[in-house]
Amino acid sequence: MKNIIVGTAGHIDHGKTTLVKALTGIDTDRLKEEKERGISIDLGFANLKVAGGVQIAFVDVPGHERFVRNMMAGASGIDLVLLVVAADEAIKPQTREHFEICRLLGVRDGIVVLTKADLVEEDWLALVRMEVEDLVAGSFLEKAPILPVSAISGAGLPELIAAILRCAKAVKGRDAGGMARLPIDRAFVMKGHGTVVTGTLRDGKLAVEDEVQLYPSRLVGRVRGIQVHGEKVKEAVAGQRTAVNLAGLEVSDVERGFVAAPPEMLVASRIFDAKIETLAGTRAIRDRARVQLHSGTAEVSAELRILSNPRQIAAGASGWVRVVLQRETLVLPGDRFILRSLSPAGTLGGGTVMELHPERRRLRRLRRAGAVERLEVWAGLDLQGRILKLTEESRVGLEMGELRRALGCGEADLPKELIRLGGWVVSAQSLRTVAGEIVSRLREHHKAMPLEAGMSREALRGAVLAGAPAAMMEAALRYAPSVKVRGDLVHLESHKVKLAANEDKALIVMEEAFRAAGLAVPGVDEVLRASGLDAATAKAMLAMLLRSGALVRVGQEMVFHSAVIDELKQIMAGRKGQRFGVADFKDWTGVSRKYAIPLLEYLDCEKVTRRDGEQRQIL
Repeated sequence: MKNIIVGTAGHIDHGKTTLVKALTGIDTDRLKEEKERGISIDLGFANLKVAGGVQIAFVDVPGHERFVRNMMAGASGIDLVLLVVAADEAIKPQTREHFEICRLLGVRDGIVVLTKADLVEEDWLALVRMEVEDLVAGSFLEKAPILPVSAISGAGLPELIAAILRCAKAVKGRDAGGMARLPIDRAFVMKGHGTVVTGTLRDGKLAVEDEVQLYPSRLVGRVRGIQVHGEKVKEAVAGQRTAVNLAGLEVSDVERGFVAAPPEMLVASRIFDAKIETLAGTRAIRDRARVQLHSGTAEVSAELRILSNPRQIAAGASGWVRVVLQRETLVLPGDRFILRSLSPAGTLGGGTVMELHPERRRLRRLRRAGAVERLEVWAGLDLQGRILKLTEESRVGLEMGELRRALGCGEADLPKELIRLGGWVVSAQSLRTVAGEIVSRLREHHKAMPLEAGMSREALRGAVLAGAPAAMMEAALRYAPSVKVRGDLVHLESHKVKLAANEDKALIVMEEAFRAAGLAVPGVDEVLRASGLDAATAKAMLAMLLRSGALVRVGQEMVFHSAVIDELKQIMAGRKGQRFGVADFKDWTGVSRKYAIPLLEYLDCEKVTRRDGEQRQIL
């Protein structure tokens, strides 16, 4: 079932609400003040039941210039617009403004409806049609049907319903596979149920028992129930007008402009870069201009910082800006918005969010040309291209949550060029770059420490991949065939430790000293002094023996020969399952307490024994 949202647009008293009632049987004016004054003040909603696998919901918007802010909250979620023009009055100021708002919001399909057609002669109706054709020339409505109707007599309504159904079938349905986003346009209390919010589900799916967060706040609630077109459902999908009963939230916690989405998956922004288009006939937008920004159902004050030169955007032109919002608002790249002047109020233009969280240095220190060049590239990329670019720019990749919060993407959106490392995402190109840095770092290490066989994994990761997960080190090493890994040691294949004759002899002497001592080993400093080498070289020799596995360090102070440790493990294996104390261990090995305690702690770590109070058990 395809879900299509049809929105009305047009001047006050041109018959939008009456038309929706004639089509659906539903009066969308619900407020007492609307009934008394005979005008729409806030958004109204209705649905049209038709055959053909399409579910149609109507959003009826107010036409008065004082309520344009309400109109935009409804227009932001529509797929198809009915541009309503009263045949007896023709095009009026709000007709033009509503039409431009729909165009700037990216609405791509629609129908022009000439209401009150029964009140005028055919010649006048033809003139109104010509005026409408001039208005929509070159726009998304240029080839749209222009249908005269009378909501009172019913003339033209069957033809309009047929046209709506044809257009609805041709409109591309919304993707229900992404992350749920519900911009909230109403919040109220329903007796016996609690807080209810309504909106057009922009993306994804929302199901009963799902947790949702209200962005930009951090408040979290649970979906207790869902209605679509007045009927209870277990799940709502993108493109549906949805009423959601929220548990755990008070109606005072909710504002129009908030967005319900999965908790901790997105981040509200105060700063983003965008490309804007200004309307012809308005005034130029200067650097640091103060405006009202409308995005989704949200309205927020903003300052525009012009990135392009000259530092103003002329009427009817386009340019790049950095938008600084007065408060955090949830927007994502690709979202459309409208800009309106503060005084006198009027629509200046609109734009598209390009990138969130730009560089945080002061704008006057920013290379404006460089920023624009980057955004020009960014604008030419699809979602997968942006994911790839953002990931490569970070060098060591990004945590999946960071990508999701920056772009609103899911795992299904990841391009094939990216590699998943658990919850981390990195590009093959980044791994090749890191592999080159690993080779360079090892080359420097081998030059500075020729007697060392290599670097430990952790030391190398800290030098090259600080802040990245351990798995990235292993992945990068696969792109460096000249690098070899032996145990915990990493080295270039070409690196060979070359010892002088006296160093080679000292190596043998040192190893034999520990082998001959058995479990009653001498102090490390004593062996180093007896080697006949200077202190630094002797320590390097000891490190080589430890890395090779010939020697084993026990605790901080003692070093044993590996063969002696193996013999000790065999002694313990012959007593498997036996419980014993320190005194027993001293009897079996012939060592004093000085050696017994460190050796027993070592055996505990090696899972040879397990301590249980004052005793141990051999595993």
